[in-house]
Amino acid sequence: MYHYTEFDRQFVKARASQFRDQLTRWQNGQLPEDEFRPLRLQNGWYVQRYAPMLRVAVPYGELSSAQLRVLATLARDYDQPNPALFESAQATQDKLGAIALKNGGSVHSQLTKGYGHFTTRQNVQYNWIPLDKSADVMDLLASVDMHGIQTSGNCIRNITSDERAGIAVDEIADPRPFGEIMRQWSTLHPEFAFLPRKFKIAISGAQEDRAAIGWHDVGLQLLRNEAGELGFKVLVGGGMGRTPIIGTVIREFLAWDQIMNYLEAIVRVYNRYGRRDNIYKARIKILVKAEGQKYIDAVEAEYRQIMDHDGGPHTITQAEYDRVAACFVAPALNSAPEDARPVSAEEQAAFSRWLQQNVAPHQNPELRAVTLSFKRLGQAPGDATADQLDIAADLADRFSAGEARVTHEQNLLLPWVRADELPSLWRAAREAGFAKANIHLLTDMIACPGGDFCALANARSLPIAEAITERYQDLDELHDIGEIDLHISGCINSCGHHHSGHIGILGVDKDGKEWYQVSLGGSDGSTLSGPALAGKAVGPSFSAAEVPEVIEAVLNTYRQQREGRETFIATLRRVGAEPFKAAANGARFSATRSESAEASAA
Repeated sequence: MYHYTEFDRQFVKARASQFRDQLTRWQNGQLPEDEFRPLRLQNGWYVQRYAPMLRVAVPYGELSSAQLRVLATLARDYDQPNPALFESAQATQDKLGAIALKNGGSVHSQLTKGYGHFTTRQNVQYNWIPLDKSADVMDLLASVDMHGIQTSGNCIRNITSDERAGIAVDEIADPRPFGEIMRQWSTLHPEFAFLPRKFKIAISGAQEDRAAIGWHDVGLQLLRNEAGELGFKVLVGGGMGRTPIIGTVIREFLAWDQIMNYLEAIVRVYNRYGRRDNIYKARIKILVKAEGQKYIDAVEAEYRQIMDHDGGPHTITQAEYDRVAACFVAPALNSAPEDARPVSAEEQAAFSRWLQQNVAPHQNPELRAVTLSFKRLGQAPGDATADQLDIAADLADRFSAGEARVTHEQNLLLPWVRADELPSLWRAAREAGFAKANIHLLTDMIACPGGDFCALANARSLPIAEAITERYQDLDELHDIGEIDLHISGCINSCGHHHSGHIGILGVDKDGKEWYQVSLGGSDGSTLSGPALAGKAVGPSFSAAEVPEVIEAVLNTYRQQREGRETFIATLRRVGAEPFKAAANGARFSATRSESAEASAA
C-alpha cells in the first residue's frame, strides 16, 4: 500500500491543526455558521438526521492494520452519542413502524452506535461523533496518516479504484500510482475547491471494470494501443441520482503521461460552464448531456491551451511516476503457516464453498486475495463494530502483511494471503463471523444508511435489507440463485447505487409514507453484468411490506426461466423484462391486505 512521505504526514497534521482552530473559533462565535459549514464539509463533517457524520478518506480503499485499529478506537470511544439524543432518535424511528414479513415476523429500525460503515466509494463513515470532539478525532486520524479532507463539499472527492489493484491477474497496469498523483494534484487545488457540485473520479487498470468507472464524473481505463503503448480511455459525465447517465467516451486513447493535463482541462471547462443556479442540474453529467460535442471540443481546446501556451505543466515525467510508484511497497510474505492443519472431511463442504465465493487468484501464484464478508443477519451491510475492526486488523497482521482493502461492495479484502494459509484464515474468519460464503450472492447486497440516519432519505434502506437477508439465509438456496447484484438506496441521490443493480430498490415518499420503486437490469460495468447500464422500473412503487414478496417473485421467475446455470442477468436479458415485471406486480397486496399487514407489524 502507499507509504506516506514526511511531506504527506506533515500536510495532514497541519490540516488537522487548522481544523481545530476553525472549530474553536466557531464554538466561540468568532466564525459564523455559514462560513464554518463549507470548512467542516471539506474535512468530512456533515450534519445528518440526528447527529454529525464523519466520512474518513481511504484512497484506493487501502488500510493498514494500524489504521484499522484507530478506526476501531473511533468507533469505541467517539461514535457514542449523548444517551438522551440516542433514545430520542430511536423513539422517532420507532414511530415509522415495523415491516411485516410473510412468515409472521417483522423487521424495524434498530439504531446502532459504536461502529464504522464501509461505503461504496471505499471510505469509512461514522454517524454519531459529537462535533465538539471532531478536532480530537482529526488529530487521532492524522497520527496514522488518515483524514477526511475533501470527502465532502463541491470539490474533487476521494479517488477510487479496483480493490485488487496491483494484484489482479487481469491487470494491464497498476492504477494506484496514477491515482496517487491525481490525489496529490487535486487535494486543496485552489481552482477546484468550489466547483458547481461534487466531483468523483474512478480508475481501473484491469481488463474487468471492478471500479464502476462508467458511473463516475470521470472514469479512467488503463489500456495499451496497437503499438503496446500505455494510456487511458477517458469517460466523462457519468453519474446516478435523479438523472442516471453513463459516462461519454471523449478520448479512446490518451498517453499516460498526459492524463493530468487532460484532467485539468476537463475540470476547468466544467468549472467554467457548469450550472450553479440549480443544485439538481449542477453535476458535470448535465453539462455533458446538454452540450455534447461542444463540451468535448471545449475540453480539447483547453487541453491545447495547457500544452501549447502553458507548456504542459502537469505532464508526468518518468522520474515522477517512479517516485510515486516506489511508495507502493509490496510487502514481504508472511512466514510459514502457524496452523497447517488440513481441512477435515466435516469442514470440506463449507471450506470449498468459501474458496469458490470469497477467494480470488493473485498475480503471485503463491498468494490469494480473500474477501471478508460484512454482510450478515443482524447488522447493516458494510457495518463493523469496534471489536470487529480490531479483529480485522488482527487478521490482516496474521494473514495479509498488515493490509486490508475496502471494496466497492462494502466488504474488506485481504490482498496478501498465502495459499497454504487459507485453511487457517478460514477458521479464524469463521470464528469472527467474516467467513460467510456469500460474496457476489444475493445477501452480499449494497445498501446506503437510508432514512435511519440520512437527512436526505425518503425511506429506510436497512430494514428492507434486513428483511431480504432474513428471507434468504439458506446458503444452498443462495448458491442455487447464483451471482446477482441487489442494490438499495433510500432516496434518489442513489448512494446505494440502485441504478446499477440487477435488482434495484429505491425508497420514495408517497403521501408522507415509505414506498419503494423496484428496477431490473442495471449494470455496474463488470464482466458479469456487461456494459454499464441503468435498470428500468417494473411499475408503480410498492409498500415496504410488499418488497420482500416482490424480490421473491422476481427470483422465482428467474429460476423458472433460466437455462442450465445461466445467471440472473443473462436470463433477464435473454427472456426480456415482461415476465419479471408481471411477477413483481402480481406480488402487490390488495389495499385491505396491506393495511392488515401494517397493523399487524405495528
